[in-house]
Amino acid sequence: MNHLALITKTTSLIAAGDIVGAESALADLADTEGDNALMVVLDQLAPKDLLAVMREYDDSKASVVNLLVTPEQFARAMVLEKQYKDLTHTHLRNMVNAVIFRDDADPVEFLTAMGDLEGGSEALASYFAEKWSRIEAFARAGNFDATEDYGPTLSDDELLASGYVQPRISQDEVADRDWMQLAWLLRYECRDLFIETLLVLRAKARAHDMGLEEGDDSAQEDDGKFETSDTDRGKATPAARTSDEESAI
Repeated sequence: MNHLALITKTTSLIAAGDIVGAESALADLADTEGDNALMVVLDQLAPKDLLAVMREYDDSKASVVNLLVTPEQFARAMVLEKQYKDLTHTHLRNMVNAVIFRDDADPVEFLTAMGDLEGGSEALASYFAEKWSRIEAFARAGNFDATEDYGPTLSDDELLASGYVQPRISQDEVADRDWMQLAWLLRYECRDLFIETLLVLRAKARAHDMGLEEGDDSAQEDDGKFETSDTDRGKATPAARTSDEESAI
């Protein structure tokens, strides 16, 4: 099967909701023609279709797509994640961890690629949404203990001025291949992106505190990108509006 035919088949399977079949078709290409052939196809696959495949991550088996996707391809797909109304962000976190922390990857390359795209910090804010208070503690005190009183939360200006503080904990102490390690890498390896992400989290939290709900005109005027719903105290969980370019759900 030539690459164009495979892309057409994959797109059709995703549109029909057969994500497993789409991933299987891509895996078959890697088996028959090699990883390089699959990487060429992934680069031509629409980001929304690539996202649909990556979101169905199953930690019981390896996904050849997640193993081969490049930082740039991943970033283009990630900024579309808001099209899914995943209130718990479970699929998002699993997908990000599976790709960014794969054995041959440099997580910073993926974060940098996300930071280069509009919507990258918003996607990362969704990833950290349920950990908002602990990310605030990390920004303020350099650790993730949100129960301790370290004084008032940094103002936006103080946050911007605190970008180049030295780590108080080492990466090895939080090397969980999960949100803590990702937060550490953001703060100390991609400092501007960390600040942007936290500012987005704060904006979402303010919208939540104002009681802005899905479909509320005021919520859309606030930043035009997300809606909020009830969550644990101090945590914002946005649900994105649908767009003209629907992902296959």
